[in-house]
Amino acid sequence: MSDETGLPVRWSQTENLRWKADLPGRGLSCPVIAGGKVYVTACSGFQQTRLHVLCYEAATGKKLWERQFWATGNTMCHDKTCMAAPTPVSDGERIYALFACGDLAALDVNGNLLWYRSLGRDYPALGNNVGMAASPVLCKDVLILPMVNPGDSFVAGLNKSSGRNLWKSERPRDLNWVTPLVVNENGTSEVLFQSARGLTACDPETGRVRWSFTAQKLSEVPSPVQANGLLLIGAGGVLALKPGSETSSASVVWQAGKLASGYSSPLFYEGRVYAVNTAGVLNCADAANGKILWQERLKGKGNQYWASPVVADGKLYAVDEGGTTTVVQIGAQPIVLASNPLNETILATPAISGGALYLRSDQHLYCIAENRK
Repeated sequence: MSDETGLPVRWSQTENLRWKADLPGRGLSCPVIAGGKVYVTACSGFQQTRLHVLCYEAATGKKLWERQFWATGNTMCHDKTCMAAPTPVSDGERIYALFACGDLAALDVNGNLLWYRSLGRDYPALGNNVGMAASPVLCKDVLILPMVNPGDSFVAGLNKSSGRNLWKSERPRDLNWVTPLVVNENGTSEVLFQSARGLTACDPETGRVRWSFTAQKLSEVPSPVQANGLLLIGAGGVLALKPGSETSSASVVWQAGKLASGYSSPLFYEGRVYAVNTAGVLNCADAANGKILWQERLKGKGNQYWASPVVADGKLYAVDEGGTTTVVQIGAQPIVLASNPLNETILATPAISGGALYLRSDQHLYCIAENRK
């Protein structure tokens, strides 16, 4: 969700394109905007062994710096994904870039390397089967790493200044692509880890488990979302969960199978839940009870939706794999405002900042903004 207004409804390779920057290789990672800069990762070279972290000026698209690293872990994966699948994270002073091969770099805003971890060497049994894609998240001074995989499977909290482990907890050996969710309630922070086996809430500073939910199988791809005191969890649809605590169990409030999304995460906005399924159908439900309010088939070429939908100013933006963004005015009934093809492969979720929409394909980073001339 974004509070931005004035975003364009229509664009193309020539219309409402503020700038377009070439990328050195593939990537599924989303662009990250902080302090007037756009950070993005990519991978290139034979068997994706060259890893890139790039920084662009958000206003102009000028490349400010690029850093390259050799992959130290296993780079073999499914053709659909690549090593630049996890999205980097920034606290405004540093950028933390995790790659699917287990290489983890911390850089300052000028691109200087602060520290580097070769997780594949630290944990030689780390299994990059199919391709890891869960992204790291920050909670205050702790960098949270989700490294659930069929090999040396774990989650960990790292000192963001040094990269050293503060804590590390083993996890069942599974395929999993869910990014953790940090929840802040009443001055207390929790980090939520989701897998097919359930949901676990941990203390981000110690890794201690506070509560868990294991009553049913959950999804391994869509990430959890907060919604007015509820947690929206992928589970063959969307499961609305009332969080637990150290003294109470989590409980199911409702479950809606029609909100199944396949790969993208659900979206909560102004009391409603939105989910785009793999067939390109946008479903809207009441967040209070899960009742489906409407459905809308999005225009496109039948491509699947890997990117999660984003929303700003009452408009939902959904990007399909072929690079077409459908813009939908959401409300009592949906109104499809535009369908904007870029004709490039896009699996990354867009970012919104400074009155612009940022899209990354396998070839380019786009800044879409209203041409006010």
